[in-house]
Amino acid sequence: MLLEKNVGLMSRIYMSTTPEVKERIDSMVKNNKVVVFMKGIPEQPRCGFSNAVVQIMRMHNVQYDAHNVLEDESIRQGVKDYSNWPTIPQIYIDGEFVGGCDILLQMHQSGELIDELKKVGIKSALLEAAENEKKEK
Repeated sequence: MLLEKNVGLMSRIYMSTTPEVKERIDSMVKNNKVVVFMKGIPEQPRCGFSNAVVQIMRMHNVQYDAHNVLEDESIRQGVKDYSNWPTIPQIYIDGEFVGGCDILLQMHQSGELIDELKKVGIKSALLEAAENEKKEK
């Protein structure tokens, strides 16, 4: 019985790393400036880390393409293989893997996220607010 369960698990893992799945993920990542693979949807995140990413994106007023990994096991495992990163959420900017929640939070706190967004033509709402504040003084 245990062997059957392990074989089933290995089959799902093998399925998720097929060239077709990698191609789908590659297309998702490269066809949008900012992509988030998360648990749940932006309007209803299903884990605290995904919620934190959504909140950071909202603070910067960033439009992004979100993918709910809970709806597709092949994408859930496949994105981990694609990035060689074991956890969800995962953030991509301009086709490049940025990291997970902790890294995005560090980038947000240091101001690096504003710079990375600017490189791809996205002006952060936080930068706009700071510029408007300077103009008022």
